[in-house]
Amino acid sequence: MGAGLALIGIGFIGVVAVMLVVRNLLYVCQPNEVLVFSGRRRDHGGLITHYRIVKGGRAVRWPLIETVDKVDLTNMIIEVTVRNAYSKGGIPLTVQGVANIKIPGEMPLIHNALERFLGRSREDLMRVGRETLEGNLRGVLAGLTPEEVNRDKEAFAAKLTDEAGHDLEKIGLVLDTLNIQNVSDEVGYLDAIGRMRAAAIRRDAQIAEATAQADAAEVKWSNYMQGEVAKLEAAIEVARKENERRIADARTKREAMIAEQHAEVQALLAQAQAELAMQDARIAQVKLQLEADIVRPAEAQRDQAIARARADASKIIEQGRATADVLRDLATSYRGQGNAGRDVLLMQKLVPVLQQVAGTIQQLRVDRLTVIGGGDSGLGGSAGAAGGGGKGAGLGGLAGTLVSAQEQIKAATGIDVAGVIKEHVGTGEAPKKPRRPRPPRTGNTPPQGFGAVERGAPPPPAE
Repeated sequence: MGAGLALIGIGFIGVVAVMLVVRNLLYVCQPNEVLVFSGRRRDHGGLITHYRIVKGGRAVRWPLIETVDKVDLTNMIIEVTVRNAYSKGGIPLTVQGVANIKIPGEMPLIHNALERFLGRSREDLMRVGRETLEGNLRGVLAGLTPEEVNRDKEAFAAKLTDEAGHDLEKIGLVLDTLNIQNVSDEVGYLDAIGRMRAAAIRRDAQIAEATAQADAAEVKWSNYMQGEVAKLEAAIEVARKENERRIADARTKREAMIAEQHAEVQALLAQAQAELAMQDARIAQVKLQLEADIVRPAEAQRDQAIARARADASKIIEQGRATADVLRDLATSYRGQGNAGRDVLLMQKLVPVLQQVAGTIQQLRVDRLTVIGGGDSGLGGSAGAAGGGGKGAGLGGLAGTLVSAQEQIKAATGIDVAGVIKEHVGTGEAPKKPRRPRPPRTGNTPPQGFGAVERGAPPPPAE
């Protein structure tokens, strides 16, 4: 009983010891890692190493001979940023990207990684990978223009992946992916290019829009024009049909219209002929009436005027001849009598003049008044002689009357009787016929006796 318990205890201890040994010496490799057993010499197809690699599965470590290291094969995300990297053309660019790198699990690349990174942390791996990618990124940028980098980022990333992949493989890293997130510059080159492209795009859009609008307007107006042309052609066709119909109607009605118009013309012609005959009769009647009312009386008046003019002319001629004979005889008689004949003639002519002046003196406007004393008769006698017609009793009254008459004649006619008598009597020549000036229009009647002397009337016989 006691021996059995001892055996059980020993067995249990043995099992526990085996489990502990197995646990410390047996390694299980995960799919995302690689186990490196270092310490024993190994031949890997001609390559002599002192380690063996276990990828997946399990392996037992030789105690005291081998050591085991785990290498993580998971992905490492690296942010790559390059500032002021000069591109082709000397334009500094800033590029930001994201890369995914890892340690390869395939032969022979894993040997490069084990030789360089075994026992180092992931931060060291990421730093080495970042620096390598940034160097390759600067090299790729130097061979590309900013337009190429910005226009085709995928091609840029592919070229960068191609160049950086070789360098990373040499150090035992694999570049899975590389994405360019942003490309910019501090001098505004890309912004200018963007504005240029935006302006070009807007211009192309406006041109395309204007072209589309022009095409639409052209199509619209073309359709409108075709519609209007169709309308006009339809209207022309309708008008042509209507014209043909009217022509046909006119042809059918032509004979009737011609006959109707001919009848109307004949009626108008007959009416015009009748009115013409009536007008001829009216003209003849008017001519007869004018001849009876105007022509015949005018001819009669003309004949009477001619006869009267001839009679007056004969009478005037005879009177002129008689007057001429009388004047010749009178002149001969006066020449024979001498100065006495002239005195008698003047006295004969003064008597009617004085009578005429005495009769019309009341109608004259008094511009001048001459008062002459008359001796015994006094002022009243002179005034009475001037206003009583020349019938005073004394010599003073006659003288006053003569002077008054002389002044009245001079005031009324402008003839100085005393001056005329003095001129002709003093020289001993026959008095010449005075030129009587035209009297002013005062409404007074000129003396009739003086006018008789001018017309050459025969004087009264001398006593």
